Amino acid sequence: MKYLVIILLLSFASMTNAQDQKPSTEVAVFGEGCFWCTEAVFEELKGVISVESGYMGGKVANPSYQLVCTGTTGHAEVTKITFDPNVISFKELLEVFWKTHDPTTLNRQGADTGTQYRSAIFYMNEEQKELAEKYKKRLNESGAFNAPIVTEITKAGPFYPAEDYHQNYYSLNPNQGYCRYVIQPKVEKFRKAFADKLKD
Repeated sequence: MKYLVIILLLSFASMTNAQDQKPSTEVAVFGEGCFWCTEAVFEELKGVISVESGYMGGKVANPSYQLVCTGTTGHAEVTKITFDPNVISFKELLEVFWKTHDPTTLNRQGADTGTQYRSAIFYMNEEQKELAEKYKKRLNESGAFNAPIVTEITKAGPFYPAEDYHQNYYSLNPNQGYCRYVIQPKVEKFRKAFADKLKD
């Protein structure tokens, strides 16, 4: 009888741990202006498995970069972030999102202007939607920014990968002008702010 109780307790503990364990991968999709910048930041985080630049939120299937740049397709430049929620949470990714771009400028990040550069969170499920909306509300109420946050929070639609030459752009083109004068300072600032979350 004693051994049966022990076996049942161990079985229950195993079931509880399995229920508490999150899926091994989840996806987050963010728009923060130019996807070269966003990709360079998120791929350095512990728990992030992959980051892919692409387009979401528009009305044209399989758009090209040139077409998206016209601002007529409705797409935003985004990064699709595949991550391990047992290492880094969606809430932590949101923290990085809010702190690594200006969410108060409508359709603009720095010198990049147009609807394709809008601040956006494309949520994959209701939990992501709720967390994003709560975080946005809290930031607005706290006065963390000097102007209201204009970040769009929208259900994710089809994701279209950007052309190959856009992928890993910063790491492959570190001496390119935009990388040196726009992305590099942003990455350095990010590394100081989130040193404890960086990959080894």
